[in-house]
Order: sequence, then structure tokens, then C-alpha cells
Amino acid sequence: MQRHYQKNCNHTNTLVRRNNVNDILTLKKKGEKIAALTSYDYSTSLICDKAGVDIILVGDSAGMVMLGYKSTMPVGIKEMLVFCKGVAMGTKRAMVVADLPFGSYQPGVGAAIKNAIRFIKVGCDAVKLEGGTEVVDTIKALVSMGIPVMGHIGLKPQTSSLWEGYKVQGKTKNSSQKLITEARALEQAGVFSIVLEMVTSEVAKIISENLSVAVIGIGSGAGCDGQVLVLHDMLGIYEDIRPKFVKRYADLSNSIFQAVSLYRSDVKSAKFPEEENVFHMNSNEYRELQKNTTKK
Repeated sequence: MQRHYQKNCNHTNTLVRRNNVNDILTLKKKGEKIAALTSYDYSTSLICDKAGVDIILVGDSAGMVMLGYKSTMPVGIKEMLVFCKGVAMGTKRAMVVADLPFGSYQPGVGAAIKNAIRFIKVGCDAVKLEGGTEVVDTIKALVSMGIPVMGHIGLKPQTSSLWEGYKVQGKTKNSSQKLITEARALEQAGVFSIVLEMVTSEVAKIISENLSVAVIGIGSGAGCDGQVLVLHDMLGIYEDIRPKFVKRYADLSNSIFQAVSLYRSDVKSAKFPEEENVFHMNSNEYRELQKNTTKK
């Protein structure tokens, strides 16, 4: 748990702490929906935290959104650690969860523990990894070391493209029962939360109602305990992919384009900088400077 001190209106220092596992589970018990968003840097994490988001996920989607990769698979540990450190620096109240990138936990339990510790050390409060029954032993080992774990089933972006592509999960009875079995296995392994990605709303609701852990949906309907979206998707900044399940709350791509275009125009026409954007010398000092620099 990360702790910070800040001054309140009475000028006294008060302890501000981030949400922990118990806080997230309490939200579920109370029936209060959990609001989660991705963030990949200090500036946006400040905004998300100030807005009262419960969980900030530093997703491996950073590889696509911030680095231009075609999928989440290429992003590495060193890159993710930089993103996580920036987010951790800007977050005081929200729980910060780090996505373990592809290749950081698949080699075995030892590698998973070693790499998870690296993310905790840069300021994260928990880690997330994809998989069902195949990662149960890894989850148990991480939890036994005191590291909170968020699971991720349904569509698994790190490996889905290698098998069946990006398809909605839980459309048949058999596939739905498999998802329910996997969710229960993750719960028994010790996760405090599970992300369900692109799962039919009916199955997601059943899982949410029958598990004691917090179920966070992305493209999985309103029956989940909470929701998560990629910040750049919901703000309309990232244009390469526009998933059906994303609600756009702004069109910042167009707003930024207009602002940059206007800036370029002002520079080209010498409208910027204006007088209010400029600093001046003392008039006497300037006259002396002119005397010394006047061509003879």
C-alpha cells in the first residue's frame, strides 16, 4: 500500500492512502460499482486519480497506444516498468495494478515472482496476468509472497491472435461453463479480482454473482462488479482500433489536431508568440547592450 501526506484546508497533514485489496472487495460487498481505467503516464494518472477512479491499470495495451506496436505481445518488462513508475508517481488514492507483459510469467513461477517484485518496487499495488487453470500455480505462489493478483480471462489479448483471433467469448453452453470453471479456479487460487474481456453479458453476470472476488468487465456487459476501459479509447485519442464496447466520452483526437494545426498556423504567420508570451530585459540594460553590439 502506498501512502502520501498532503495538506488539507486546515493546513494540517493528513494521511492519504491508496485503495487496497480490502477496499476493492468492500466495494463489491456494498454493491458499489468499481470504476477502473488504464493510464500509462504521470500526467494522466493525476487526472484519473483526482476524478476518483478506484483502480488504475497500467495495461500492456501501452505497447499499442504509446509505442505503436500492432499488438500487446511485443511490449517488454523494461518498457512496462517505465510506464508503471510514471503512473505510481501520480497516483495517491487509486489502486495501481501492473499488467505483467507476455513472457514475464510464462517461463515459470520463479520468473513470475521475480518480475512481479520489480513492479511492486516501482510503486504498483498489484499485478495482473492472463490465463485460467494454467496459471493457478503461479497465482498461488505470488499470493503466498504477499503480492495481490488480478486475473484475466475471456479474450486474452496476449495470445488470442495465435489461436482464434479476437472473438467474443462464452457464446455456447460449453464455452460458458469453461469460463465459469476458470473463474472459480482463479478465485480459489487467491486473486482479489478478475478482468472479463469480451465475454457475453449473460455469462459475465453469472460469474460476478457467484464469485466473492471483484469482477471487472471490459466489453462484458453491465452485470459485472465494475468496468475498465483504455483511457485513450474513451477519450477518442487512439484511432487505430475502435472496439464496439468502448463508449467515447470525448473526441480529443480532433481537438488536439485542431489545436496543433492552429499552433502551426500562428507560428508560420508570426502570430505566436504574442506580447504576453515574451520576457523583456530592463530597458537601461538593453540600451547598454545595444551600444556594445551596434555595428561600426
